[in-house]
Amino acid sequence: MTFAAQMRVGTLEITAALFAVAVVTSRPHVAGFREVVRRVPLRVGLRVVERGNERDHESGFPLEIGRSSEAGLMLGDPEVSRRHALLESEDGIVYLHDLGSSNGTFLNGQRVTEPIEVRRGDEIDVGTTRLLVEELAPWT
Repeated sequence: MTFAAQMRVGTLEITAALFAVAVVTSRPHVAGFREVVRRVPLRVGLRVVERGNERDHESGFPLEIGRSSEAGLMLGDPEVSRRHALLESEDGIVYLHDLGSSNGTFLNGQRVTEPIEVRRGDEIDVGTTRLLVEELAPWT
């Protein structure tokens, strides 16, 4: 092969590579599922059953539960610690954490010893108060 032929082949290879790079970099970025879920804020709808009274509570995440006036869901139950439990969302999954409470946190009757996934229909017990998870959904 002559030098001129080699130069033509080399030029074609470089042109093809530049074209491929241009096509790949000009494509719009399509976000994956996990990336989209991280961007969409979630909310939780709870039915709070406390000392015979029922009320609804809607909140975003993270949601601290306790007797403290700084808690996102403040309870008057004397069996509940000031900082009792925490609901938080990560990658579209909601987790329940016990925050070292005196009387424990329970999900569907099982004591929470490590972060555990919460789903619609679950029951969370803190002290003598029951939280019914009625909704986990994106804010609209």
